[in-house]
Amino acid sequence: MSINELASTISNLILIVFLVGIPVYGALRGVKVYETFVEGAKQGFEIAVNIIPYLVAILVAVGMFRASGAMEIVTGLVPSFLQDMGITSEILALALTRPLSGAASLGILGEIVSSHGADSFQAKLGSVILGSTETTLYVVAVYFGSVCITRTKYAIQAGLLADLVGVIASVVVCRFIFG
Repeated sequence: MSINELASTISNLILIVFLVGIPVYGALRGVKVYETFVEGAKQGFEIAVNIIPYLVAILVAVGMFRASGAMEIVTGLVPSFLQDMGITSEILALALTRPLSGAASLGILGEIVSSHGADSFQAKLGSVILGSTETTLYVVAVYFGSVCITRTKYAIQAGLLADLVGVIASVVVCRFIFG
């Protein structure tokens, strides 16, 4: 048995243990498993409905930013020393879009991969940036908005700082590993 087959078998067993084990454990503890599941699904649906206006607002903002040409203006100002480090206008567009929208940044990564190839430095750097950063403004708008938190205090600043550190660390690590 190869290592891939072994990993696949173990993954499948873990999944089965969770899918069967958790309901069985709950039933043995006297929990009404089905009723609890239905109640959780109902609450999840209510949360999803509450999030929709905030989701639409952030998606419209991202669309306006890109459609207005502001993204091209900002990414056109990339200094040459950043380009030498691998931060092209496409990577900068990805880094600027990531805090706003995961779907838009994934679309930009798709464009990078299709234009440069999946094994290119740009594609690898973009992938690492996507994995090292968060959709900070999206999370604040949607989740804070859905529970009516209006004072975000330092959440936005801390989140954007963490995104910046994630981008910088991604560049450093990718330059070290991929050259």
